[in-house]
Amino acid sequence: MEPIKKFTGKVAALPMNDIDTDQIIPARYLKVTDKAGLGSALFSDWRYNADGSPKPDFVLNQPEHQGAQVLIGGNNFGCGSSREHAPWALVGAGFQAVVSTYFADIFKGNALKNGLLPIVVDAETHQQLISLAEEDPSTQITVDLQSQSITLPDGRAVKFPIDAFSKYCLLNGVDQLGFLQGLDSHIGEYEGENAARVNTVG
Repeated sequence: MEPIKKFTGKVAALPMNDIDTDQIIPARYLKVTDKAGLGSALFSDWRYNADGSPKPDFVLNQPEHQGAQVLIGGNNFGCGSSREHAPWALVGAGFQAVVSTYFADIFKGNALKNGLLPIVVDAETHQQLISLAEEDPSTQITVDLQSQSITLPDGRAVKFPIDAFSKYCLLNGVDQLGFLQGLDSHIGEYEGENAARVNTVG
C-alpha cells in the first residue's frame, strides 16, 4: 500500500451520521477478493440510478468534488458489518483520509490496515470542515501523519490520535504482514542465537 505522510488535498463532505459499511460498499460487491475497480462501486446505491447512470445531486458525482482526497463523514462512520471492502472502496476512489467525530471500531481497524487514515476531530472542527466544504468545493486541508495534525485553511492546526504501530505502518506503506516480513533478518538472528544456546545446554 502507498505510504501516507504529509499531503494537501481537497475535501468532500458527506455529513450523514451512521453511514454503515453496506452503504459504503453494498453486499453484492463482496464476492470479489481483488481491490481493483472497487472505487467505482463506492456508495453505489447512492451514486447511481437503477440504469447505472450517475445521480447528479450526489456529492461525489459533482464535477467540483472530483479528485477529493479527504472525506468528511458524519458521526459513527463505518458502523455495521466488518467487511474489509469498505476501506478498499474508499482508497480505490482516491481517498487517503476520512474525518469524523467517531468511527466504528472494526471499520477503523480495517482502515488502518489498508492505507486509509481515520481522523477523529472534535465536534466544532468537524462542523467547520463541513461548512467549508459546502461553501467552497475547492477547500483543501493539509494532513500531516508524522505530527498527527490537520491544518485548516485558516491556518489552525488540529491534533488527532493514532496508535504508534498503525502510524508506523501507514508512514512506511506496509501492512501487518509487510511489517513482519521487514523483521525477517532479526528473526533469523534470534533463531540462530537461540539454536546456539540450546546446543550449548545440550
